Amino acid sequence: MLKSALAKLAASYIAPAIYHEHEQAIQLQEKLLKNILKSAADTRFGLKHQFKSIRDYQEFKAAVSIRDYESMQTDIADIADGRPNVLWPGKPLYFCKSSGTTSGIKYIPVSQAQMADMIRAARNSLMLYVQDSGQSDFFNHKMIFLQGSPELEHHGQIPAGRLSGIVYHHVPFYARQSRMPGYATNCIADWEQKVEAIARETLRENMSLISGIPPWCVMYFEKLLELSGKQQVKDIFPDFKLFAYGGVNYEPYRSKIESLVGFAIDSVETYPASEGFIAYQDKQNNPGLLLNLSGGIFYEFVKADDFFEEHPQRISLKDVELNVNYALILNTNAGLWGYSIGDTVKFISKNPYRILVTGRIKHFVSAFGEHVIGEEVEYALLNAARELHITITEFTVAPKVNTEGELPYHEWFVESPNIANSLMELEKKTDEYMQRKNIYYRDLRSGNVLQQLKIRPLPTGRFIAYMKAEGKLGGQNKVPRLMNDRTIADRLTAL
Repeated sequence: MLKSALAKLAASYIAPAIYHEHEQAIQLQEKLLKNILKSAADTRFGLKHQFKSIRDYQEFKAAVSIRDYESMQTDIADIADGRPNVLWPGKPLYFCKSSGTTSGIKYIPVSQAQMADMIRAARNSLMLYVQDSGQSDFFNHKMIFLQGSPELEHHGQIPAGRLSGIVYHHVPFYARQSRMPGYATNCIADWEQKVEAIARETLRENMSLISGIPPWCVMYFEKLLELSGKQQVKDIFPDFKLFAYGGVNYEPYRSKIESLVGFAIDSVETYPASEGFIAYQDKQNNPGLLLNLSGGIFYEFVKADDFFEEHPQRISLKDVELNVNYALILNTNAGLWGYSIGDTVKFISKNPYRILVTGRIKHFVSAFGEHVIGEEVEYALLNAARELHITITEFTVAPKVNTEGELPYHEWFVESPNIANSLMELEKKTDEYMQRKNIYYRDLRSGNVLQQLKIRPLPTGRFIAYMKAEGKLGGQNKVPRLMNDRTIADRLTAL
């Protein structure tokens, strides 16, 4: 009970301090920009871009253009070769491995200061939950994070690994005795074998906090039930109180996870990335994630609709508007400058600053001018499924050009255990919700450019088979909700 009491005491100090930061968010961001520019002034990047002469954000924008990983590859190669003071003073503590699109594996530098910021942000997310809910008993029992391997390799001279594997080496002392699974289990490379090993290791433990990406937690819960012969996870872990997750929207998985667990468990969403810890949930009954203002990140934003223009307008936190879809640009205390992370966000509050993660800037469907994004397809399918009491396991969307003279349409690949008897109604309702959510889609439908969307039901396990075939089963990998081509659609069909 001591851990629980100490957690409540800590939360009573930490939570008010976080909200106080949001009251002075603009000043904190301006101060942070000056500090990281000063710190990096004598680096190769800082000298090239004349950081010492930059006085404010407008001058910074003029000096530093938006960059993606491809434009950083020379810098990353030099850092890997052991050159110091390239993007940030000294050498990075790690390279964080992240899956790229055109670039393959990306190696994102992580500094000592940034790693400390990430660990503090993870702690803060739990402190905010404790303060909001009054619940802290989960600190008294075992905790698990379904994560990548903690075994590190080297990219050149710098240790490298997946973010979740790196974090394994920095778990605070007060959580080390409670964390599971053990090191050897975490190092198992094959995800299916690893999930079974984790289930066997934890089956007789008193798990109270379980964390991970939702689809992989579903695999873990199903394996627990298979091994134990129990009907629900609550019968195995009676003190299971909190589910923490990140990486994907929880809503498509909520009904499945709650049916496996046996009740509507409290959940905490976090938004960590290889580039920094961006946001975390602070209220159980409020939508959105609280922007992390003490993570060593100076934030910039570009309207998503303008992102691919030659010179898109960039703004700081000071000028964001509510309910506008922005591409997220980061400048960090690990040496990222004007870096497009690839995610899109929308502010739903500025007091405090809360965001929704709306998708990926390159993950969209606009084969016919409809500009459909991840937030919209999730909204449409989940609302339609809720009305019809259909459980959605996983899905993705692709454009379909009909070669037989019929109108094109959006093809939705949906895995569900109970879709068969309501398929036509689900198609109709999902299409109606899409028209409500996206005016471009509505205009194309009413103008007879697109026909009603079509849903292709997939058998149970098809998406897992796809991810396994792609070598992306488990860890931090997730299925894209939509693509502007049929790459994923064709592979799902081929399976």
